[in-house]
Amino acid sequence: MSKYTTPNLEKAAVITIDTQNDFTLPGAVAEIAGTYEVLPNMARILETCRLRNMPVVHVIRIYEPDGSNADLCRREILQNGSQIVHPGTFGAQLVDVISPDPNVQLDYEALLNGQIQPVGPEEWVMYKPRWGAFYQTSLEKFARELGVDTLIFIGCNFPNCPRTSIYEASERDFKVILIEDAMSGVYEKGIQELANIGVHTYKTEQLLSKLETLNKVL
Repeated sequence: MSKYTTPNLEKAAVITIDTQNDFTLPGAVAEIAGTYEVLPNMARILETCRLRNMPVVHVIRIYEPDGSNADLCRREILQNGSQIVHPGTFGAQLVDVISPDPNVQLDYEALLNGQIQPVGPEEWVMYKPRWGAFYQTSLEKFARELGVDTLIFIGCNFPNCPRTSIYEASERDFKVILIEDAMSGVYEKGIQELANIGVHTYKTEQLLSKLETLNKVL
């Protein structure tokens, strides 16, 4: 196990990816299979992190109705009327079970302008304009300012946004953990490929056990 890639849970933050109503809830307009099923594990992780005052950043998508800020492969369907994570809609909100407060109101204008919105004592929401959480965002700077060197990824649709974000995190020299049963769309080949770049893959119980051990040490 390399000293350079071994996670440091004392300086870790959790990153949730795109766990919004439109991508998660059964029957939603852009439902991603498997996301609803991993919500209980996501909720357990986030509850533990909140008790430990570990930083949590919820990274979300917001699509303007005209599709102007969407990926090219999605722009046409938005221009043709598909309503997916539009600003101010129920579909763009974080799923209640992972939100620190179901009544929290997102400031879409501020988020679209690149601001990171606090939604709890050590919890924030951030908008990303493309697949990767670091692309044209201040996530790296923000994490460094928090003293974070390890990122724990959970959330929605591993092959797209989480996978891209993990590679971006690796190339910025963050230590990385993927929680495979708190992320939809995870597949074995992807886990093997991540291991090749030093990413550690845990199950929810493994992470919670390590955090419990850390509590005893502290």
